[in-house]
Amino acid sequence: MSSWWHSILVSLTESQRVRLMALSFLMLFLELALIRWIGSNVLYLSYFSNFVLLASFLGIGLGFLRANAAHDLFPFAPIALTALVAFVRVFPVEIDRSGTELIFFGALGTRSGLPPFLTLPLLFLGVAAVMALVGEGVARTFRRFAPLEAYRLDILGSLTGIVAFSILAFLEAPPLVWGAIVAVALYLLIGGRLALRQAPVLAIMLTLLGLESAVPTDSWSPYYKIRLNPHPSGAVTLLVNGIPHQTIDSAQRRLDEVPIYGLPYQHRRAAPSSVLIVGAGTGNDVAIALRLGAQHIDAVEIDPRIHDIGVQRNPDRAFQDPRVTAYVNDGRAFLEQTARRYDLILFALPDSLTLVAGQSSLRLESYLFTKEAMQAARAHLNAGGAFGEYNYYREQWLVDRLAGTLQQVYGHPPCLDSTGQVGRLALLMASADPTTLQCPTLWRPPGAVPPPASDDYPFLYLQERTIPGFYLLTLALILGAALLLIRVGAGPLRPMGRYLDLFFMGAAFLLLETKNVVQFALLFGTTWFVNALVFVGILLAVYLAIEVARRIDLGPPWRLYAALLVALAVAWLVPPDLLLGLTVVPRFIVAVVVAFAPVFLANLVFARRFRDVAASSLAFATNLLGAMLGGVLEYGSLVTGYRALLIVIAVLYAGAFILQRFQSSPVVIAG
Repeated sequence: MSSWWHSILVSLTESQRVRLMALSFLMLFLELALIRWIGSNVLYLSYFSNFVLLASFLGIGLGFLRANAAHDLFPFAPIALTALVAFVRVFPVEIDRSGTELIFFGALGTRSGLPPFLTLPLLFLGVAAVMALVGEGVARTFRRFAPLEAYRLDILGSLTGIVAFSILAFLEAPPLVWGAIVAVALYLLIGGRLALRQAPVLAIMLTLLGLESAVPTDSWSPYYKIRLNPHPSGAVTLLVNGIPHQTIDSAQRRLDEVPIYGLPYQHRRAAPSSVLIVGAGTGNDVAIALRLGAQHIDAVEIDPRIHDIGVQRNPDRAFQDPRVTAYVNDGRAFLEQTARRYDLILFALPDSLTLVAGQSSLRLESYLFTKEAMQAARAHLNAGGAFGEYNYYREQWLVDRLAGTLQQVYGHPPCLDSTGQVGRLALLMASADPTTLQCPTLWRPPGAVPPPASDDYPFLYLQERTIPGFYLLTLALILGAALLLIRVGAGPLRPMGRYLDLFFMGAAFLLLETKNVVQFALLFGTTWFVNALVFVGILLAVYLAIEVARRIDLGPPWRLYAALLVALAVAWLVPPDLLLGLTVVPRFIVAVVVAFAPVFLANLVFARRFRDVAASSLAFATNLLGAMLGGVLEYGSLVTGYRALLIVIAVLYAGAFILQRFQSSPVVIAG
């Protein structure tokens, strides 16, 4: 009998392990899907995507605080999720007129949807509610295990979630596929009659996502929702995330309608034989280069779906020309990896209209326009070669910043051509030998010129080192709403004070994640693949730290904290330009050691502390809410740059160490 009872207990325990991993998979997969999908339908979040991340951390934290509540609200997650999906589908925000603080190239016309003061609060509350209900489901199973075992299973489930979502990004799967995975997971995890009652609600959600996914002109890349709008003339407008982005047209018609596209070739005294085009898009600029005499073109485009559309629809069939070699890659990464030199390097309207990841302010093209990137481009020019960049820059100060950067790199003012067309279309050109260019107008500094963007401060579109007022107001409202929701939903905050050191750790670790994301984006490209690898690497480092902490006596905490601070100091002392000077394999090895040593040590610190907590769900909730604060602090990089985040991280971990030493002993909380 005892053997039979033991077998039942083992079976139940294994069942709960699988359930916790499945719940953690659902939680992270859903968070990634919401960040990706809502940002593609609501323009405001294309440049503030950690808005969804902050709401997710708040919601999950609230869910964990409810782990011991009398009523289980997890079964209501399908209702909240369907309501959120319906709101986004009914009130999408597709076009906005940008201001000077949050400038982006492609926004024209007027916006659709509700105003931001309604859309953003409703979205924040909606995402927080959905993630709170799912988080509660995770927490009620999480608390059944010893703290470290629960954390280990949570990380394994999260790792599976990010791998699954990355595979779907590679396959360019539409939202219906993401929604189907979430719906199946919710149905199975809720189970029983409750799941049957929620089945019609999940069916409504899938119908809404299915209608969106079935639009014949729409497709989904790893970065965007892409829509094609044909015109009677034969041209096709390509919209990304609801914003006009490119026009697919014949090279001759482009030259006739927008003559500035041909000027990079006319300004050279000799026709360029070899050309590098960064931002090749659907092939218009490639076709123009071929028409104007280029003998070899390397065409670089970061988005695989946009490139495929160009292969299929470009009327000049530019990518099929034997003189063209196409690369799906980040432009800065290509410059760092190639050994080729060119007669002309052209940055052809490379505006991404989206951010790299859900917790940073880095755009896909941010590292293309830094002073270091301009120096890298110059290093790849042949003798007499020229560099050019053109776009609809919107603001004169932005043209001046880019021109000033070229003046610093080449030692003399660049050529400047601009038109009176909407959007301040401008071409800037420079060469180490200015006699190789024949241009009618040179750029003249208007007085004070904004300093160049740099690899540490890659925020080209911020005129001054400041946090925009819209961000400050939104972040203040987020923090206020978080305090109110925690107080209303979870009761007094005093019990969380026992784990205030874990709160500091959560804030520090979120910043450490962000620093690694932007570091690897600089070193290896801002592609979705690099971003996914970084997050997988972080979770693997976390899992390794948990396994070490489970098996080895780590000694007194001060040793781990000391090692962590040393690792952060090393990360501070190793500048990115030193790593960029290495070839790819040594660069990768050194970057992994420098970036992931602090991640591993930080999680040894956390695992050692978390192993002995008396109330794992309360402690984990406190850590998650700390991560929310870290997401807010990340905006400080708009003032200081990214390297300074290492100082903030070190201060937060030092604060955690002090709190751990002097705070009172934990009190066991029943349940």
